[in-house]
Amino acid sequence: MSRTDPHTARTGRPRSTEADAAILEATRASLVDLGWSKLTMGDVATRAGVAKTTLYRRWAGKNELVVDAVAVLFDELELPDRGSLAADVRGVVLQFAALLERPETRTALMAVVAESTRDDSLRRRIRSAIVDRQKRLVLLGRERAQARGELRYEEDAAVAARNADLIFDVIAGAVVHRTLVSAEPVDAEWATGFTTLLMLGLAGAQEA
Repeated sequence: MSRTDPHTARTGRPRSTEADAAILEATRASLVDLGWSKLTMGDVATRAGVAKTTLYRRWAGKNELVVDAVAVLFDELELPDRGSLAADVRGVVLQFAALLERPETRTALMAVVAESTRDDSLRRRIRSAIVDRQKRLVLLGRERAQARGELRYEEDAAVAARNADLIFDVIAGAVVHRTLVSAEPVDAEWATGFTTLLMLGLAGAQEA
């Protein structure tokens, strides 16, 4: 299921980037204050200072709105070239953990994940709007590492795609579990230890 781009989904009057940003910010604030069950489109509209019909012209319902409100936060993640794969991984781990420490990110992500256990369409939307989009970081990191000679090129596209999925799952899963489930800090020491372990795994996979 492809993500509905809020800037191209509907025809008619041009969209306001400022209004979109205000709505998504209001959605995250409502989640922090009210939680998933009490959040309503009306409350978000009031907080954002727009008519409720404005929301429905952009999003079909609460599920789509909340996922997009979370997705834009993860779009802030970047992968500057730090000179080595290990440094790139360590940097993005710390950046991801810092993002999850923000109340609006933590509350919104946990809310949509919990709700998605009962809603298959919401789970698919999370995958397309958040998970699939953020795999760009893995693909970019791998491409740089291959150019540096740190990783070999994979000729089989299917194998390359599976490996990218696995790397993403390992990094995202470990950081989310550490910060949101175990409620432990992802500090420089933890990030270094995790990166070392991941690099050993990648080295073993290269030799297999």
